[in-house]
Amino acid sequence: MTHRNTSRRDILKGFGLGVGASLLSPMLNQIMAASAGKPAPRRVVFVTQSNGMNPDHVRPVGVAKTYRDRHPTNDRLIETSIVDKQLHEAIEPLTPFRDRMTLLQGLSGRIGISDHSANYGALGACPGNKGPLWQTIDHAVAAAIPGVVPHVAIGVGANPGVLMNYRLSVSGPGQACPIVCSPELAFKSLFGAVADGADAKAFDQKSNLLDFMAGDVKRAQATLVGDERQKLDGYLAAFESLHKRQREIADMRGKLKEHAPALGAERLRPSASSLILESQFEIGAAALIAGLTNVLLLTSGGGGQGFGEFPELGVPELHGIGHGSAQNGRSAAQCFVDLRRFHTGLIAGLAKKLDAIREGDGTMLDNTVIVYLSDSGEQHHPSLYEWPVVLIGGLGGKLRTAGRFLELPGYGQKEHRTLANLYCTLLHAVGKPVDKFGVPDAMLRETDQTGPIATLLA
Repeated sequence: MTHRNTSRRDILKGFGLGVGASLLSPMLNQIMAASAGKPAPRRVVFVTQSNGMNPDHVRPVGVAKTYRDRHPTNDRLIETSIVDKQLHEAIEPLTPFRDRMTLLQGLSGRIGISDHSANYGALGACPGNKGPLWQTIDHAVAAAIPGVVPHVAIGVGANPGVLMNYRLSVSGPGQACPIVCSPELAFKSLFGAVADGADAKAFDQKSNLLDFMAGDVKRAQATLVGDERQKLDGYLAAFESLHKRQREIADMRGKLKEHAPALGAERLRPSASSLILESQFEIGAAALIAGLTNVLLLTSGGGGQGFGEFPELGVPELHGIGHGSAQNGRSAAQCFVDLRRFHTGLIAGLAKKLDAIREGDGTMLDNTVIVYLSDSGEQHHPSLYEWPVVLIGGLGGKLRTAGRFLELPGYGQKEHRTLANLYCTLLHAVGKPVDKFGVPDAMLRETDQTGPIATLLA
């Protein structure tokens, strides 16, 4: 340990934080830990999107199909490098991260079968229509790598007026966890929660957090240099972006209110689902970068038939496209592509933010894994013989996700793996190894459903 690092930690401990202390402290604690040579924290981000994920969307261009009717038929693991492959247009925004990404096909999740969404079964690997039976993977991971706020769950609901979604996340038996679907409420509950006493009175969700923390920011900037200063600057940039998004939402609401009488509320109900989701990604990024949480759940619709609505993207009715209905002159298939492209653009933006911040020998993205899937498996009315998943980031070197397209053996094959095995893999990677998660599939009696997916572990 160098004298420089020792002095730096002493300075960080004592430079005197003011009213913004509770907001800056988590970030400064991370910087102090890095100066002391402690390993960087590991983080897991879950992103769920309603209405199914077409396996074709996660198959690189030019790679032959190994499934029929979205039912994998291969009897062995097939691996293809995607480093130099063209991605499907639906996930093309993720192209900059091909070398740190795995496209995963062949998982099943039949235990969660329902008419539409698998509900709690998507993250719980359990029956999808029997209520919140037990802890879902987001909470299991949060228990293994807790942060100041152990678990953050935010998103957009079935429509912009939905404030909470209780259909996907479970903290314990019978305890459905609310997913906050209002950016204002998410912003206030997350960043307002870390201020107390006099700080709480000074905190205003509509004000610029950088103004609130101005004095502490100046002291921190005067103290930090090099990578430490760069990380603080990234943290501040996240708050600047967050503030900008909050103002955009406020401005939009004013315009909607101004024009509602002329348009007629019954004739036209404006939707801001895309803006809400963009804001939630901003809030989630800020929470991660600030060191407030290590586990983030971002949801777009989901649960039952709460698919969401995006008229501003030309897709006002998501249930219809699940049944093949064209929207605004576009085929249902093209609507699905456009919606996925919007979502993967948000994911790419989050990954870019994390990748811009140095941490240890790499970046925040290197110490994170983003897990992207649908709560409806492979389609609107799923069979769940196939449950495509996209993984981005290596979770601090614990996962082998560098430029891989993995096609696991199909349902019923000896080496077949289920969604539960993926969740066991994540728990192994965060230091809480388990060999069973959720409920086994009774139809896979000849298949070993225990343990992690070996090829994904480093």
